[in-house]
Amino acid sequence: MKFHPSTVQSSTASPLGPMLLAASDAGLAGVWFHDQKHLPNSTAWPVQAQHPVLLRAAKQLQEYFAGQRQVFDLPLDLRGGTAFQQSVWQALLQITPGDTTSYGVLSTRIHKPLAVRAVGAAVGRNPLSVIVPCHRVLGADGSLTGYAAGLPRKQALLQLEQAQFTQ
Repeated sequence: MKFHPSTVQSSTASPLGPMLLAASDAGLAGVWFHDQKHLPNSTAWPVQAQHPVLLRAAKQLQEYFAGQRQVFDLPLDLRGGTAFQQSVWQALLQITPGDTTSYGVLSTRIHKPLAVRAVGAAVGRNPLSVIVPCHRVLGADGSLTGYAAGLPRKQALLQLEQAQFTQ
């Protein structure tokens, strides 16, 4: 992933652990749990705790975890991904709260039915955890599958949304 030179950062607390937030001049560019896979090196990003997009993101995440919000209303900057990754992330945004899908269905949805593994890789590299709901993608049998922030968090997010899945 490549992040715009204007990227800034802040942190926020969540019931599932601290989260790193990143924004660029175009919108929210990243949301990661501090210990998840694919966490970018953010040392060059200035801390701007009062950045308007980062403040809005932190507030909306707090509302989400409190069960007061299901849909996020934030400008998103997905430019850091390839065109293929961006198409997968856009498809993730179409999965409504409480619903789930599989990697196979997602690959068909983006008109790449044979690219299931590539879709899985793109889902795993999603830079906007929770906001772009990669946690709503399950195995073909409805089971929990990989999640960069760990399966316990994926399970907790799905339970918060009252989504059906197989344990």
